[in-house]
Amino acid sequence: MCVGISLAWSELPTELIGRHGLDRRRHERGGEGEVRFLYRDRRPRLPVLRDGRLQVVRWGNGRGQSRFLPPTGWTWKATVDQGYWRQVGAVRVDIPATLGCDRGVWFRIRQGIRGILVPDERGIAVAYMICVPSTHYYQVMTRSSRMPLLIDEHI
Repeated sequence: MCVGISLAWSELPTELIGRHGLDRRRHERGGEGEVRFLYRDRRPRLPVLRDGRLQVVRWGNGRGQSRFLPPTGWTWKATVDQGYWRQVGAVRVDIPATLGCDRGVWFRIRQGIRGILVPDERGIAVAYMICVPSTHYYQVMTRSSRMPLLIDEHI
């Protein structure tokens, strides 16, 4: 599964960079700055667009901060479509990204990834990346059986 994304440094407002200490996540790729968001980070975070506003929120519940949310950072599109997340107040969001990482393979993302945002029992926003079964190409490229639900793009 996609365990990391990268977003061009120029896509992030200075205010968000400062508030969330994103300068420590900065990397250079081909002379261009990018911010990496990795699920394995000590404090995993994801950028999300909700109602046209960019936010940086907790990525999933892999560290068990919530007793009520699933202990993962992903959810199946079928689970979302079946209404499972509606009962906990989930809203659909977009996760802006220029690159994704799955099993050590970085791949280009044109528009971003679909996700959901849910409140935990303390009202803290938690993002889950929506995934779908891998296409043949994606599976060959990453050896993964699931892939992120890309916005208006098919790999």
